[in-house]
Amino acid sequence: MTPTIPSSLERLFDFNALQEELTQSKMPLIPLKKAVKAVYEKQLEQFQAQQNIIHLIKERAQAIDIILSMAWSYYKLGDNAALLAVGGYGRGELHPYSDVDLLLLHDAAHDLDSDSDNTDHKEFVDNLQMFIALLWDIGLEVGHSVRTVDECIEEAENDITIISNLMESRLITGDKALYEQLSSQLSPKNIWPTKEFTAAKIAEKHKRYLKFNETAYNLEPNIKEGPGGLRDIQIIGWVAKRHFGVDDLKDLVGHNFLTPQEYEQLEHGQRFLWKIRFALHTLCKRHEERLLFDYQRELAQQFGYKDAEGKLAVESFMADYYQMVMQLERLNEMLLQYFQEVIIFSDSDARPVKINRRFLNYKGYIAAVNQSVFRNYPFALLEIFLLLCQNPKLKGVRASTIRLIRANNYLIDDSFRKDLRCRTLFMEIMRQPFGITHEMHRMNRYGVLAAYIPEFKQIVGQMQHDLYHAYTVDEHTLKVLRNARRLFVAEHKEELPLASHVAAKIAKPELLYLAALFHDIGKGRGGRHEEWGAIDVEQFCQRHDLNHKDTRLVTWLVRNHLTMSMTAQRKDINDPAVIHEFALLIGESPYLDYLYTLTVSDIRATSPKVWNSWKDSLLAQLYNLTKAALAKGLDKPQQQAECIKDSKAIVRDKLQLLDYKAERINQLWSTLPEEYFIKFQVEEIIGQTQAILDAYQDNEIICSADKTIIKPIVLIKPYTERGGTEIFIYTKKADHVFALVTATLSQLVLDVTEAKTVSSSNGCTYHIYFVLEEDGSIVTDKERIINIQYILQEKLSQQQFELPVIPQRLSRTAKQFSHKTNVQFDEDLEHNQTLMTISASNRPALLSHIGQALIECNISLENAKISTFGEKVEDVFVIRDKNQRIITDIKKQEAIRQAIIQLVDE
Repeated sequence: MTPTIPSSLERLFDFNALQEELTQSKMPLIPLKKAVKAVYEKQLEQFQAQQNIIHLIKERAQAIDIILSMAWSYYKLGDNAALLAVGGYGRGELHPYSDVDLLLLHDAAHDLDSDSDNTDHKEFVDNLQMFIALLWDIGLEVGHSVRTVDECIEEAENDITIISNLMESRLITGDKALYEQLSSQLSPKNIWPTKEFTAAKIAEKHKRYLKFNETAYNLEPNIKEGPGGLRDIQIIGWVAKRHFGVDDLKDLVGHNFLTPQEYEQLEHGQRFLWKIRFALHTLCKRHEERLLFDYQRELAQQFGYKDAEGKLAVESFMADYYQMVMQLERLNEMLLQYFQEVIIFSDSDARPVKINRRFLNYKGYIAAVNQSVFRNYPFALLEIFLLLCQNPKLKGVRASTIRLIRANNYLIDDSFRKDLRCRTLFMEIMRQPFGITHEMHRMNRYGVLAAYIPEFKQIVGQMQHDLYHAYTVDEHTLKVLRNARRLFVAEHKEELPLASHVAAKIAKPELLYLAALFHDIGKGRGGRHEEWGAIDVEQFCQRHDLNHKDTRLVTWLVRNHLTMSMTAQRKDINDPAVIHEFALLIGESPYLDYLYTLTVSDIRATSPKVWNSWKDSLLAQLYNLTKAALAKGLDKPQQQAECIKDSKAIVRDKLQLLDYKAERINQLWSTLPEEYFIKFQVEEIIGQTQAILDAYQDNEIICSADKTIIKPIVLIKPYTERGGTEIFIYTKKADHVFALVTATLSQLVLDVTEAKTVSSSNGCTYHIYFVLEEDGSIVTDKERIINIQYILQEKLSQQQFELPVIPQRLSRTAKQFSHKTNVQFDEDLEHNQTLMTISASNRPALLSHIGQALIECNISLENAKISTFGEKVEDVFVIRDKNQRIITDIKKQEAIRQAIIQLVDE
């Protein structure tokens, strides 16, 4: 059968010439392959010229129809078989590298599994196999099945995906009667009645959402399967087709299931996603549905986005993407709920129950009593969410009421925000014991939150283009709120025992929630976002009549929400001076409680990979030390001498109970500088002292290490309470130890979170490394610990210093981010030391390379604080020169900087 070629396709390719060539050719491969390539290239040219994306998608499907029809005819597959397009291709939609989904429908006489000797049967089977092979050879990604009508029905009865694909099938060429036979048997009267189909599709959607953590805001979102993606539009189409028999979503307007504005939103969203998908396919040259980091920048450039102050072009592009999928997700939620009410719950005889004058309970969903509720009572746009908090048995908002909320959001203006009823309702929501998180998420989805807090609109859909922040700013903000809320819920108290204990002392949880809501609201405006946020939240608190004391607290929390994490991760919190400085900032104990719970909630909401036991331990340690300092009084800070004296007394008493003589303890300690007793905690000092006293005789402790120490001490101990595994090394003083150890640990796939070194007067050095497994867990496996210990001892015992070769192991995503290595110096005159801060791309053996650079420059490393933020690290090193002096010479600092940059960047 010769296919009819629409005149509209003539601009793509000369299909008439192709048809003529095939009738004369004995080799269909070359002309058909040429046609597939020509169609792709012409469409790419048209796409770049900004041709209508709908026409491009439809035209590609039509062009492939013609090519398939010609191939089918070439192999004379007979009148008892039909070639059907199914799935997306069945809808007449085809992207450049999308699968061409086909059903080869045949009658029972052409059963492929039959061993019939019939010549016609063998010819059919052979031709069919050659046809399928040809499609692959000419460059099409083919997904195909070969079935009879009965087989199709049997498969469809058991699989919601198959019935969905078959519902969208259309005949390309072949036996029309066979196709019509299949179509008639697929009706809801025969299989998958509308109610069961709708319920299965909704369940399928929820299962799909779980794969994406129920958020569209992933770093590399899936534009087809993710929440708010193309599949959400398709699911509406499937249910509509099953229930109403319509092929076009526009027909739902006629059935009063879609308003014209909602239909336009769906169409606009689909066109937007289609453009991205088309461009993504052409960039990848394969079937790719994920907006990978590899292509985000290039797509932003292709679509005309430009860098602006405080916001990269790629961030603007992704913000538009996230805002679009949020709109589509909202629409999908509303329409599927509509279908549930009309289809699944249509025969329910439950009667509406009045909640108040404005709302009622309709089959478990809150509903407005009439269409004019929000026009007559604008404050009800907030009241509805308070009622949902107060009535936890309600399953959600009725679809028609969701539509009313969306349609009346314009009522939330300045006069609305000044209305005492509205201000009272919002604060009452924040004070509820249940449902705050759910309702804030719902308010964000329906656009109410951004309307009520205009500054919030600026962070909706805003992504930070890095690997540290896994969510958009608004999604992260709501996760912080959720985490803070969980601290007050009894059943979650074992998650974070200390944080939950602290939260129980907080007098006004709503102040913590407000700080969570505003802590990142200033992002994307340029400058320090915490300052913008402090201004915004102070004005909000004043508008909502919070007293001066509460306003001051919330404003302070937003302005200082980064301080606790920075202090814990970048400073030596064993130093009483650091604790005193931090306590001065805090001022009073309640402020510490609020800041600690906010900090924990914030870090945990950044990314599933960011929070670990080490950070938990650091923050807990900082909290407890600061709490003690505040209790003692800010006018009586603990002095270093006092701290050292206390530590020595505690350690000495415990060691003497274990039969260690005071003389031997003092003999060993006499070789150590006083700073040792500041850098290390009591339990560390006990373990280290024991190890050395057990390993060496009295005279060996004070003699030169060059003469006596042959084999280094390596002890490894998991510290659950410290959130990490401690590696203690006691060895001869040597410049290469830090570089060698960190390179070896990198080779063992261990992450170093902190490193400390102290040199003794007997020519030895104490090294402490706290490490975690690659997944952030504590190293506890006994065999692994023994292996690490053995390898380190072997490396440190070698006469020749040789660094192990570390494979780069850079992930695909990490390769897309390159941070210029930056080295800064600060002079700490009080402690006679230099602080060196290094910001660089995270990569294997980074610490080892830094150690090598310090060796080259004759610099002693005293301490290191390791902070990793996704693809970026910001490490702080305490260094001195070879004579243990502060490094103030600008030329020397520059030489160190250049040595580090050269080694790290190479």
